[in-house]
Amino acid sequence: MKKIECITRPLKVEAIKDALGQIGIVGMTVTEVRGCGKQRGRTERYRGAEYVVSLLPKVKIEVVVSDEQVDDVVNAILSTARTGEIGDGKIFVIPVEQAIRIRTGEAGEDAL
Repeated sequence: MKKIECITRPLKVEAIKDALGQIGIVGMTVTEVRGCGKQRGRTERYRGAEYVVSLLPKVKIEVVVSDEQVDDVVNAILSTARTGEIGDGKIFVIPVEQAIRIRTGEAGEDAL
């Protein structure tokens, strides 16, 4: 099993959710986060004063899938979230040793 973490623009969440649903992925965790990368924030004006917003609002989407589904999930996220601009985000694929469904006690891929 693998955990796929995607950090991307908040505006892309619904499109990614729909794309994952089309390939049969319905369980996910979505968290509002703040961060920066090459973008390094932006300068904004508020009441005539300039200030730098160094941590931009992003969304982290987490999905745990079987090893066979990883490429499909990554490709669905890439095709949906990519704009070609700086700030599109990152995808991380992380090994998962065990998953257990608390309600039933099912373990491994059965728990997904």
